[in-house]
Amino acid sequence: MSTPSRTPNNPRDTLRAGLPDRYLTPDDIATIFKVPLETVYQWRKKRTGPPGFRIGKHVRYDPTDVRAFVIQQRLAEADAA
Repeated sequence: MSTPSRTPNNPRDTLRAGLPDRYLTPDDIATIFKVPLETVYQWRKKRTGPPGFRIGKHVRYDPTDVRAFVIQQRLAEADAA
């Protein structure tokens, strides 16, 4: 995944809970979770991963929803232990 060059102090670069303050792409999700891109597509198909939404033909993920998904997974793991 290539990252465009950004200027310092750009408000779009502000991190929130360790995630970029912009909508994430499937490539971003694959990079964050260190899984193949196909896994991200399977999660979406099976509705088991972080919730995404469409903007036209493009799938995007809200960083807040991704963070909530991670927290939910941690709680579920803790309850199972």
